[in-house]
Amino acid sequence: MKIFKTSSFGQDIDGQSVEANFADLHPRLDNSNAIIEAAKCLYCYEAPCQTACPTAIDIPKFIKQIQTEKPEDAAITILSENIMGGTCARACPTEELCEQVCVVHHTYGAPVKIGELQRYAVDALMAKDEKHPFEREAKTGKTFAVIGAGPAGLSFAHRAAMFGHDVKIFEAKSKPGGLNEYGLAEYKMADDFARRETEFLLAIGGIEIAYDQALGDELTLEKLQSEFDGVFIGVGLGDNRSLDIAGADLKGIQNATDFIAQLRQAEIKSAVNVGDNVVVIGGGNTAIDAAVQARCLGSKNVTLVYRRGHEDMSATGWECELATANGVRIIPWAAPHSFEGDEHSRVKIAHFARTKLVDGKLEVTKEQIAIPADMVLKAIGQLYECPALSALEMRGNKISVNDSYETSLSGIYAGGDCVATGEDLTVQAVEDGKQAAIAAHQWVMG
Repeated sequence: MKIFKTSSFGQDIDGQSVEANFADLHPRLDNSNAIIEAAKCLYCYEAPCQTACPTAIDIPKFIKQIQTEKPEDAAITILSENIMGGTCARACPTEELCEQVCVVHHTYGAPVKIGELQRYAVDALMAKDEKHPFEREAKTGKTFAVIGAGPAGLSFAHRAAMFGHDVKIFEAKSKPGGLNEYGLAEYKMADDFARRETEFLLAIGGIEIAYDQALGDELTLEKLQSEFDGVFIGVGLGDNRSLDIAGADLKGIQNATDFIAQLRQAEIKSAVNVGDNVVVIGGGNTAIDAAVQARCLGSKNVTLVYRRGHEDMSATGWECELATANGVRIIPWAAPHSFEGDEHSRVKIAHFARTKLVDGKLEVTKEQIAIPADMVLKAIGQLYECPALSALEMRGNKISVNDSYETSLSGIYAGGDCVATGEDLTVQAVEDGKQAAIAAHQWVMG
């Protein structure tokens, strides 16, 4: 468990220490340790780890390839199913997916470090300045438009390019990567890995990205339908839930996603302002990322407040342990009630009401707690919000797709966080994009 250099007992940390805090959370295994770790695998028949992986990577095969000192071959095994295997090795909750069901875990008390071995293999291949490991099939003359250069859109584009189609991605921001570039903690994606992985993916050819191209008056779904043979939508979740309580508009209150994005794009992390008393509202991995990074920046007191119990938090146990090990105080069973500001309309106190379960339903009690706060980061969930796609049928609050990832409009596919195919994880978005590309290829070729 990594312990960061943070401020304590009134002592500030210097800029050099702040920058060091954002170094790689999990340094790459060296060759010897990778081979030793790979030797722990039992190479199970019908391996439960492979079943637990949303992208169905042949985990025993790639681990065996590492053990026999063929890491590049292992990487191709991984990337054949998950072209963003490098990011998933860094940010995927392997402790709750493949490693959770590892037979070695249940037999000997600790799993094979599948995530670290996956990173070892992919990094080994990417470090070789050679041609892209996958080749395109003969050009089909068919074209696809992709809306969004996040994990789902990039995964779709790569697989479609492999089939010989030409792909143009329309990205609303100035950089590709989506969540990988803007939404994950810096120490998980150190050394500009999101950019490097995207460049590696694009090296297959046949993929063009147009930046600063958001859906709207000029770029419409109808226009893309008329100009391309098929369309894939990977817009993610573009909006944040709001708090409709007193003081929610005070200065110093912002969305945790904005705070994380600002950190990811800052060349000098120590130049990013952070409060001395930071309160984070939420119980997911985004809340943890925001809280821990606030400590990394030098915040003296960081408190994470969640309306339900520890066991209900969607953040993984490992993430919660990382937070508490680095001085983040976690308060369960408390819901935001109101915020109190100072004479400059800046937040100074966050008020919460204690909660409890009554007949299985969450109820707010009259008991309240007050926490000093000069910065509040909201991580209470994101929403799908895209009026330009109102012609598509919805399932709940997300785009409705069938088993082939096709929307209610023929030839238009969707995947990632904007559809409900599984948990909102990078690995699931990659699988959505891959499967949608396979289905779209079959459709467009008749």
